[in-house]
Amino acid sequence: MVPVLILIAVVLIGAITLTVIGLRSPDRVDNRALQNRLEEFTSKGESVDLRKLELSQPFTERVIYPVARKLGELAIKFTPQNALNSISRKLELAGSPAKLDPTMILAMQFIAGIGFGALISLVLTLGPTKMATGKLILISGLFTALGFYFPQLWLSSKISKRQDSIRKAMPDALDLLTICVEAGLGFDAAMAKVSEKWQTELSMAFARVIAEVQLGKIRREALRDMADRIGLAEMTSFVAAVIQSEQLGVSLSKVLRIQSDQMRMKRRQLAEEKAHKVPIKMLVPMVLLIFPALMVVLLTPAALRMMHSGLGQMFGM
Repeated sequence: MVPVLILIAVVLIGAITLTVIGLRSPDRVDNRALQNRLEEFTSKGESVDLRKLELSQPFTERVIYPVARKLGELAIKFTPQNALNSISRKLELAGSPAKLDPTMILAMQFIAGIGFGALISLVLTLGPTKMATGKLILISGLFTALGFYFPQLWLSSKISKRQDSIRKAMPDALDLLTICVEAGLGFDAAMAKVSEKWQTELSMAFARVIAEVQLGKIRREALRDMADRIGLAEMTSFVAAVIQSEQLGVSLSKVLRIQSDQMRMKRRQLAEEKAHKVPIKMLVPMVLLIFPALMVVLLTPAALRMMHSGLGQMFGM
């Protein structure tokens, strides 16, 4: 067990060392937040105490966030560019949750991997039963890998939830777009109405398109970028239909009505598909949980009667 304890000590010392390096970094405070606070105090004509101003910020902004960013910047140096591009793409599809960037995701992977591995090593080492060194290292390595990939699994879950939310909201949003266009509004104004009416992922995506168009971006490019950020086949089809209607001069209201009907039919088909999968998904809990309980309830009385009868004595029960 001595080599294992040495390994755990080295891991913990390394984590503490990296933490101390992050804490001693001169730029450990978010410069923008600090600058805003400084401007607030100076505009009032008050004297500014930088130490008090820094300590007035939340603990996460003063310590945890800067340390995590330092760890992420260190991990970036050893991460291939393809992996960084993959993380950036997943963050884009997830809608940039909590305004995270690849640096923070790598920091989360590093911290989760080291934390899971060190924790399970300590639990198994200090437990009542002793375990072979090789088995302990293997289990610790598995938990380290699990902790390392946990942020990736979290991102994938965020992507699925966002895409499901957009898929469910599209038929109603397209209905409102159709009504607004038929009432005489332009397509941009109709998208603005949708973004104002609901606070969903789809409405936020529409609001970003409107903002990009107002800044001078061509509308079809802004729509294509929106479809790329969402990554849904339904959204890609909708954007392609809108762009094609503009190029061919087709009535936009008719195109939107057709797209709305197709989205509603697609949503109904997905609901039916999920309903058909329910019996198959119920097999596992039924076989593992419900059937054993039923067998115990049904067979226990019969077994007790056999024990008190001649059959029980015959079989030595």
